[in-house]
This record gives sequence, structure tokens and C-alpha cells, in this order.
Amino acid sequence: MLNNKTVLITGGTGSFGKKFIETILDRYSGVKKIIIYSRDELKQSDLKKKYPELGFPQLRFFIGDVRDKDRLKRACEGVDVIIHAAAIKQVDTAEYNPTECIRTNIDGAENVIHAALDCGVKSVVALSTDKACAPINLYGATKLVSDKLFTAANNIRGSKDIKFSVVRYGNVMGSRGSVIPFFLNKKNDGVLPITHPEMTRFNISLQDGVDMVMYALDQHLGGEIFVPKIPSYRILDIAEAIAPGCETPIVGIRPGEKLHEEMITDTDSLNTIDLGKYYAILPSVSFTYSEDDYLLHHKAKKVSFGFKYNSGTNEDWETVDSLRGLIIEHIDSSFEA
Repeated sequence: MLNNKTVLITGGTGSFGKKFIETILDRYSGVKKIIIYSRDELKQSDLKKKYPELGFPQLRFFIGDVRDKDRLKRACEGVDVIIHAAAIKQVDTAEYNPTECIRTNIDGAENVIHAALDCGVKSVVALSTDKACAPINLYGATKLVSDKLFTAANNIRGSKDIKFSVVRYGNVMGSRGSVIPFFLNKKNDGVLPITHPEMTRFNISLQDGVDMVMYALDQHLGGEIFVPKIPSYRILDIAEAIAPGCETPIVGIRPGEKLHEEMITDTDSLNTIDLGKYYAILPSVSFTYSEDDYLLHHKAKKVSFGFKYNSGTNEDWETVDSLRGLIIEHIDSSFEA
């Protein structure tokens, strides 16, 4: 799929980008070039140390910002595939710096789309978030707009041979700013602050997120928002898995935070199909493919009327024991509760 292809990853020095690069190099020995496009020179320097030029000549490092359309267009020359992972992701940062969030998450998305169209790119997959579903904070709202821009881009491609799709998933286990590393750092204090005792979240490993993007690249027609079928966890179960018997004072839900995360609303379900391992929300307006085209291509079926996908009503749950096992497997092999 990626052999003899040039791949560009925006935000390529982030957690996803690093795992994606590792996966490409492991699975596709014939990949032509991997361009890491990001604005953090320190992270690029650290990544270069892991992949020295002599051993990994297919890697290229571009300093650049998705806000800079000219620089982005230059980086996209000769590129076959774009994975768009660059974003301002912290909810509180977005609330305090709304214009900056808009410039990166919305204007940056538009720049990626036009660079791809102008440079002959064949396939674009953008990363999204569960917070883009029925958003209540600015970060989620900007990612919803970004999702709409990418899915609608298929309607303005004209005769160009290019496809745009989106991958949406929940909290990545152990990612920066997530609850598990926070609790691991706090467990020796004997107190783990809980925002709300009923709070739930979806859970996905970084590798599963990368594999889902690979699936989208291989299978998308263009316009789909792919959503994984993944388990939920209860915040109190995370606390019990990390520090059994630890004090858990309730500190209240933070601004812009939901009690339960959503990935598909009941209204979205009118355009949602079941692919087996994943769901796909189809574009509400498509000038290229009909619903039947998507169903046939993906060998899928429509979800039932009124279906919704919510971390609180999910049928698949992590247990305290399974969470401990995942922490050992994905975050800290030496972990002991």
C-alpha cells in the first residue's frame, strides 16, 4: 500500500506521528520517502537521533507550520499520501487561546486540503477526536469544522484523483495530558482527584489508532469519518487499577469537559454504516458516491435507527484487571499497583 509512495505527516513529531513512522518502517520496506512536517525543532532533533540519516535515508524533516500555506505546499511537492495529525489539542489551551486554536485546527486544515489538491496528492486522512462529536468546547468545535472541511473536499476535487477522509477516536491510552499518566504520577501522594464518580471515557492504544489510519488509507472511497469499536472505562476503575484503596476526592468536572464522551450521535446514525471492526459516518452531501456505493464498497450495513455511540452506554468495558494489564503492556512494564 505504501511501497514506492511518498508520505507526509503533519505534526509528525507527536505521539501518533512517531508510532506511525515506526509502523511504516516496520511494514513497508519499500516506502520511498517519509516527510515529518512539524514546527518543533527540538522534537525533530530528538527524532533524528532515533533515526540517523545513514540508516534511514527515506526520512525527511521539514520545519513548518500548517498555518503557512506556502511552506506546506512546498513540502507537499511529489507527495502521494498525507496524514494530517497537527493540531492544538489541549482543551484548556484552546479555551484560553481561541484564535490560535482556530488558526491551526481550521485554517491549517484548509491549507492541507489546498496543498494536496495543488500538488497531485492521491490520498489524505485527517485525525479527529471524540470531542468533535456534539462539541461543547472550542477544541471539539474546531475539529468538527476540520472534519467537515475534509469530507467536503471530495466535492471540490474536480477531475483530480484524490480522496479525503477522517479518522475519529477517543482517548489514546497513556497520551500526554491523559488521566493514566496523571494518576501514575500522583499515586504515591495517596490521593487521586476524581472529576466525577460517574465519568467514563473511550480507550484506544496508540498502535490501534495507527492501524485504523492504515485501514482508512487502504479502504476509503473518500468522505468517510471512520470510528473504531473500542471499549470504555470508568474513571474510578482507573483509580482502583493504579492505586487500590487510594483516597479519591471529587473535585468537579472541568470547564469544557463531558461526563461521557460521544463518537456517533443518534442524528449521525442516519448516515452511519457498520463495517465490522469500525463504523463510518458518511458525508451528508456527496456528489461522487451514493450511500449504496459506500455500502457495496465496504461490504457494510446500515446501523439501526436511533443508534448512538457513547462511552457511558457502550456495551464493551475495560475492567480493573484489564486496565492494569494495559498499563503494563502499553505504558510501564514495571508497573505495580
